[in-house]
Amino acid sequence: MTRAAGTIWIMKFTVAVTHEAPWYVAKCLDVDVVSQGESVDDAVANLEEALGLYFEGEDLPDSLEPPIITTVLIPV
Repeated sequence: MTRAAGTIWIMKFTVAVTHEAPWYVAKCLDVDVVSQGESVDDAVANLEEALGLYFEGEDLPDSLEPPIITTVLIPV
């Protein structure tokens, strides 16, 4: 968590965006929150709003361990 000016705290989250026609779906990989939009920017903006609502009135975690992101290969 990063302290910004005044009493505002800023938390950094990892987000993955996929295209599931006709929507773009933004998934937070740190907490279980998902949103969608007509564009990547819309989906991410909607996710930012959803994360704000998710944490509204809740105690924020001191820190979040970043997810491990990797790829796998499977025979097809």
